Order: sequence, then C-alpha cells, then structure tokens
Amino acid sequence: MARIAVIGAGMGAMAAAARLATGGHRVAVYERAASHGGAVRRYERDGFGFDTGPGLLHLPAVYRDLFLKTGRKSLEESVALSQVEPAGRHLFADGTEAVLPNASRGGVVAALDAALGEGAGERWSELLVRARDVWDATRRPLLEDALAVGPAALGRDPYPAAPVRRGLFRRGAPTLAETAARELRDPRLAALLGSYALAHGFDPRTAPASAAVLPYIEQTFGSWYVRGGMRALADAVYERCRKRRVEFHFGTGVAAVVEKDGRAAGLELADGTRVEADQVVAGVAPRVLSALLPGSGEAVPPGLDGEGPGRLTVCLALRGARPGGTAHRTVVHAPDQAAEAAALARGELYERMTVTVLRPDDDTLRPDDASEAVTVSATVPPQGGAGGQDWNAPGLDDRYADAVLSAAAAALPDLADRLLWRRVHTPADTERETGLPGGRIPRPALAGADGAHLHPDNRTPVPGLHVVGGWSHPGGGLAHTGMSGAITADLIAGGPGGSR
Repeated sequence: MARIAVIGAGMGAMAAAARLATGGHRVAVYERAASHGGAVRRYERDGFGFDTGPGLLHLPAVYRDLFLKTGRKSLEESVALSQVEPAGRHLFADGTEAVLPNASRGGVVAALDAALGEGAGERWSELLVRARDVWDATRRPLLEDALAVGPAALGRDPYPAAPVRRGLFRRGAPTLAETAARELRDPRLAALLGSYALAHGFDPRTAPASAAVLPYIEQTFGSWYVRGGMRALADAVYERCRKRRVEFHFGTGVAAVVEKDGRAAGLELADGTRVEADQVVAGVAPRVLSALLPGSGEAVPPGLDGEGPGRLTVCLALRGARPGGTAHRTVVHAPDQAAEAAALARGELYERMTVTVLRPDDDTLRPDDASEAVTVSATVPPQGGAGGQDWNAPGLDDRYADAVLSAAAAALPDLADRLLWRRVHTPADTERETGLPGGRIPRPALAGADGAHLHPDNRTPVPGLHVVGGWSHPGGGLAHTGMSGAITADLIAGGPGGSR
C-alpha cells in the first residue's frame, strides 16, 4: 500500500484519487482553495445557482466507469442525469434557426434540411462520417491510453481530406475552416462547425480538420445535464473519494515537490510542513509544476497552459417563469466567425461574438417557479499576457458583459424587462479561483498539426511524479479530465496506462 500525495482537487485529480484509494493506497489531497472541483464551480445568490464552468456533460461513460470501478452506487444513483432534448437551438446571423435533436443522426439531417435547405443535412452527415474515421483512429491512442513515446502518428491529421495548396510547391493538411468551406458549402453550416471549435478554445482558421471529432462526439453520444448543475457532479465525485477514505486538506497550498535520491518523495506545504509520499500526483498546469520543482523544473515538458483563450460567463437572475418549450441550450452565431476568431487571437473585443445561452429547467437553481436562472457565456481573451486583457481593469468586465448580452438578445428578447441582477465571471476570476494561468480554457487533445495540440504525458521525467487533469494528456473538458485520472491511476498501479 503506497502513500500518495495529490496536488489539487480538480476533477481529474479526484478521479485519480478515488481509483487509487479503491486500489488500497493511502491518498491525501492538498488543495489551496477552500473547496473541490477546480473550474467546476457554482455561484449562488438569493436562491439562484449558476455553473461558472462547464454546463453540460459529454461522454458520460467516463464517469459511469469511474463510479462503477470505485463503489457500489452507480453514476445514475449518485446524481440525477438526463439527456438534453433538443441538444441545441442555433440562431444564425441571417435569422435562420435550426433546432437539433439529441444523439439522432437522422434527426439532425432532417432538421438541417428543413432549416437550411435540401442537401444541407446530408453534407453535414457526410462530414461527421469522416469525423467518425478520426474517432476510430484516435480514440485509444489519443483518449483512452497513456501517450505513446514519440507519438508521430498523432502528429498526422487522420481526417480523410485531400491536401490544400500552401504555396507553389507545397501542399498541407486542411484546417477546420478550410474543410468547412470545401465540404459544407454553406456559411451557416461552416459557422455551426466552427462554433464547436470556438467553444473548446480552438481557432477554426488554424485548428486541424480533426477538430470535426468534437461535434461527432456530441451528436453521437449526446449532451447530458446533471440536476443541480455540473457542480453536483463534482460534489458526487468528491463524496465518492471520501467514501474511499481519501483525505482532503483544503486551504493548503503546496510550496514544493520534495525529491530524494532523484525521485519525488513528498510535498513541502506553504506553512513549511513536509509530507512524505511514495508517489506524487500533480493536478496543476506545467508551468505551475515547474515552479514546484526547483531542482528539476526544467525536466517538466512544456505544456499548452500558455496558449488559448478564456471564458466569460454572465449569470442572470430573471423574474418570471421559464417559458414552456424553451431550449436548454441556444447558440447565437456571430455574423463573421473569421473576424471573431481574428479579434480573439489579437486579444480584442469583438462586439458580435458567438454566445451560448443555457436555460436549464432545474428547480434547484432558482428560488421559486416564478423565476429563472440563466447563464450566457462566450470565448474571450485570457487574463493578461500577450493576446490577453487586464480583466481587473475598472469597467472591462461590464463592457464585455454588455457585448455578450447584446449578442444574446436574439435568444433573450425580454431580458431588460425580466432582469433582477447579473453577475460577471471573467478569466481573472477563474485564475484566482483555480490557479489556471490566465484563466485559460484547457483544450482537449487533437491529432494533427505535427502534435501541436497534444498535452504532456501523464508520466514525467521525475520518477514517482505523475500529472493529471486538463493540462495533461488527454486535455481539457469534463470527459477528458476524467480519462486523465483513469490513465494516471492505472500507471501508478503498474498498468500500461489505460482508461478502459
């Protein structure tokens, strides 16, 4: 039985902790914040509750497996999980509206044909058939298994598309935006495809065509909601850890990873206390981990924590009941997605950005049935640094919030009459709460682009030290961090590193 010290209580770290404790190890988690969940947080006020991190779950099988492998109560016995129907309502800049059913390929084809014209659904379906090839080729090496040494195959884009000309004598793999223009042949379908990339923190103009796997995953395995919001899922994982006798130490910062004889041997806490351990699991970003390894910090491979945007969320407390037939999720598309992506890359505000409106029919998130809790979110520049904004500057949060709500007006036409109050959650808030550099969105791993979108291996060059969570393999998102926890736990247990 090994002593295992875990840095951080994010979703990936807790997933690893629960599995390791189930295997008989003594696991202690050290979290600098006052609570668990990492970026999966909730804001509460006056009886209203809001997710300030992810609002929906995809690939719920990851958490079904976690609960199956760590206790008697299943995921469905631990949280109230339901499919979102419809999966989403999409409002395009020309006024077109498409309502897409959940996990129904034929239903999506019919809905797109009805909304965008005959043939639109079939073109979308054909693209997802090619995205299935990406899923089949990368599911195990990119998501379910530990990252292979020298993963050259993952540097090649498996999306089956003809190369595009990059110059007089050079041809290369197409980007997602180029794929959309060539295969979908409709700016609204292109906006639909690009919105999945933007929501995950990718620029459609530069993301590889393999990013088409993102809508494939959602439309194949469905979109799911947990009653009480995603914070309820974080609470359930935390309770599972406690039942497996995982120790939690909140408000406890880590100053250093202690090394002995060339391997990780414990932690030095912020108050000077030393904790001995046989293995250390770090649920932090690479640059944070490097600072905790003064003797061998340079040995930690650089990650992607210095890249990508953040997310701004506006929490809206509304008077009046949620209208019947309201979609849980509405995406209002920008009139010019390329201009939006370019502005985002420069760290600038784009007035008509793509926004996502979440309106769950959940009585646990509102004080009574004569009120409604709504979140509106958008991908925005991160906090500080190149390509970022100083979100602590006076008035900047309200300026962006005004732009977000202006863009969301198509989905919330009666907002001015119903608004009780709003609360703005910025990338600076995310950075303060979680320690994520710049409050950036950890992006899921993608194949292609010569490996530019691969996260660091869960194994590190320092023996006895592993990394877990959104900034390590296989990247960000609830499902991916859950798989990261499974891979890391399997490695420590002496396995090959597999989340199956």
